[in-house]
Amino acid sequence: MDAIQTTAADWLQIIRGEYSEIPGLHLTKKQVQRLWGLDAVTCDALLETLVGGRFLRRTQNGAYARADLGQ
Repeated sequence: MDAIQTTAADWLQIIRGEYSEIPGLHLTKKQVQRLWGLDAVTCDALLETLVGGRFLRRTQNGAYARADLGQ
């Protein structure tokens, strides 16, 4: 999927889908950027939205993991 043609809503769905399919997934911001080919600003906005919506949480080591799976 091309990052330029993909909307924020699409990216949120894609990222939620990956974290749902792989519940133990822990990715840093740089890994999220690299995995989906996102620029820093877009990545920050998406991660902020997912954390604010309590789908993801930031771990002690700075990775992002599903919020509903505890520490």
